[in-house]
Amino acid sequence: MPHIRADRDVCIGAGQCVLTAPDLFDSDDEGLVTLLDAHPDPSRLGDLREAVELCPSGALRLAEADEHDEHDEDDES
Repeated sequence: MPHIRADRDVCIGAGQCVLTAPDLFDSDDEGLVTLLDAHPDPSRLGDLREAVELCPSGALRLAEADEHDEHDEDDES
């Protein structure tokens, strides 16, 4: 199952992800995306795809479980 990746260096704080799936995304004090659940239930794949498509900066992407990106928000914890 793909999971969501967020590149906070690319995020412009438009908030489309939060509007699309507020239980999966939030924004921090600077307005940048934070992931509430990088590995949500497979039933949420439609919401994840919609959030990726609506992100105006391209900060979100679906990734396979074995992919790694040094800028991913979910890898900072």
